[in-house]
Amino acid sequence: MTGKILKGIAGFYYVHSKEGNLYECKAKGIFRNRNVKPLVGDDVEITVLNEAERIGNIEEILPRKNALVRPAVANVDQALVVFSITHPEPNFNLLDRFLVMMESQDVPVHICFNKIDLSEHEKMADLRKMYEAAGYPVYFTSIYENKGIETVRDILAGKTTVLAGPSGVGKSSLTNLLYPEAEMETARISEKIQRGKHTTRHSELFGIGNQTYMMDTPGFSSMYLEDMECGRLKEYFPEFEPYETDCRFLGCVHIGEKVCGVKDAVTEGKISQSRYDNYRLLYEELKEKRRY
Repeated sequence: MTGKILKGIAGFYYVHSKEGNLYECKAKGIFRNRNVKPLVGDDVEITVLNEAERIGNIEEILPRKNALVRPAVANVDQALVVFSITHPEPNFNLLDRFLVMMESQDVPVHICFNKIDLSEHEKMADLRKMYEAAGYPVYFTSIYENKGIETVRDILAGKTTVLAGPSGVGKSSLTNLLYPEAEMETARISEKIQRGKHTTRHSELFGIGNQTYMMDTPGFSSMYLEDMECGRLKEYFPEFEPYETDCRFLGCVHIGEKVCGVKDAVTEGKISQSRYDNYRLLYEELKEKRRY
C-alpha cells in the first residue's frame, strides 16, 4: 500500500493512504543503515500490520521530487507566504529572508497579503510593484470580505504547498475559509497522534482537497540563514540579474563597488529600495558569521 507521510514525531510516522485512512508506522531499520530519514511529504510504501488499529511499517521511500533542508520536508511544489497588509504591518526583512531560503532550494513562491479591507489601494500598488518586479506573483485577500479567496484556491489545487507567515496575519482563517474540511482533517489527525500533543511543534502536512496538501511550518517568527556564502546571496535576489551586466566587475556583490548596475537600478527606482536594504543587511549578517 502507498501513502504520504503527514507527520513524524518520536519515531512514529503518520501515513495517509490513497484510500483516506491514517496509519501509525515505524520506519524499518534499513533506512538507518542507508543513512536515510523519512520526511514529512514523502510518498512511501507501507505494510499494514494491524488494519483495525491502523498500524504499519514503512517499507520503502518512493523517489523524491525534492527535499528541503528547512523546513525538513519532501515533494514540495510551491510555497505560499502570507502576511497582513496592515495590523500588523508587514515585516519585509522577515519576508525577504523567507524568499531567499526558498530561492536557494528552488521552490516557487506566491505572496499573499491579507486584510486588504483595512488598507488603501495605494499600498497594494506599492507592494505589487515591489515584489512582482522581483519575479514573485502577488495576491491580495480579505477573509472578512471574502475577496481573492478563489484565486488562492486555484493556486493550491492539486499541489503540495508550504504555508508560512508570522502569527496574526490570518493563516488559519484563510485555510479554513479555503477548505472548511481542513479543520476536520486536522482534528482527526490530532486525535490519532496522542503522543504529539505535548511536544514542540513539527512540520505537519494535511489534506485539503483532491491531491491537494498544505504544510504549516513552525518557527517562522525569526529566521536565520545558515550555510550560505555571502557572495552567493545576490543569486537569490532575482531582480538583480538584468542589471549585473552594467557592473564593472564580474564578481560584483553590489555593495561597495563604485560602478554597479544594481545600485544604479535601485537609485532609478527599478529595484525596490526596501529589498536592496534587506539584501545589504543579510549580506553583512552572513559575512559576520563567516568570521567565526
